[in-house]
Amino acid sequence: MTETERQGRMVRLMAVLAPNEGYTLCGLPGVKFMRANAVRPRGKVLYEPCIVIVCQGHKRGYLGDQAFDYHSQQFLVLSVPLPFEGETLRATPAEPLLAISIPIDLQLAAELALAVDEAQSGIAPPAAPRGIMASKLDDALGDAVLRLLQALTCQVETRLLGPGILREILFRVLTGEQGGALRAALAHQSQFGKIGKALRRIHMDYHRQIDVATLAQEAGMSPAAFHASFKAVTMTSPIQYLKTTRLHKARLLMVQDGLTAATASGRVGYESSSQFSREFKRFFGRTPLEEAREMRNLLAQAPGAREGRYVSAQ
Repeated sequence: MTETERQGRMVRLMAVLAPNEGYTLCGLPGVKFMRANAVRPRGKVLYEPCIVIVCQGHKRGYLGDQAFDYHSQQFLVLSVPLPFEGETLRATPAEPLLAISIPIDLQLAAELALAVDEAQSGIAPPAAPRGIMASKLDDALGDAVLRLLQALTCQVETRLLGPGILREILFRVLTGEQGGALRAALAHQSQFGKIGKALRRIHMDYHRQIDVATLAQEAGMSPAAFHASFKAVTMTSPIQYLKTTRLHKARLLMVQDGLTAATASGRVGYESSSQFSREFKRFFGRTPLEEAREMRNLLAQAPGAREGRYVSAQ
């Protein structure tokens, strides 16, 4: 099968699986389809560790001063939960942006990474890890994604075949061009792995008081070394990352659960609702009420969809 033929089949399947603009969930936990019928301006997003495969259209992400283009037959891997900015560059009603997002099961990834590292023959070592990277779909990964989309059109195949295909997709990523970054994120003894562990701690306890000294101590690093390593991975400071996580989480609570700004601010750890409103407007460029209203207009969140372990909104 040629790449063009594979893409055509993916697009036809995605048109069935993602009939509505926004996010559509499926029978596999955490797996969701993304559809945009028009270009979307650059906005702030926060993704969980995931694999995003674009079947049609063109997106661009920004992390610090770096830009990441991912378009048809490319995929993006976020090996750690990262706040960045994203925009949709090519999408029309006739040719919408179509993509599938697959969460990275960290326990399964760690098991596979250990097996991969034990059988190192022909596998690139986990050098120069990166938190985010875009790559072209190779035939093995592309075929696995196509089989996943086919399975997801049938409830029985989704339940019986889906988990195995997700495992294969994760294996293909771990052994491909981006595998080094993902395997390093899972290796807690590496600097990259220690920062990944700290990020997961922040996403678990964002509503509590967290200080950099404690995070550094848990990582077995000095505060100065921790701060430098943290910024190298996330392009931001630990305190700013925590604040960003809280603001994204509050936005999600207002959009999904209909909470007021005052209630959401308390849920995410703010003691002052006025301080929350100031920082929210400075970060998103709109008041909490304006942003929640705009997000409801942009997103077609599937009924019953809930946030995962990490904040994830676009």
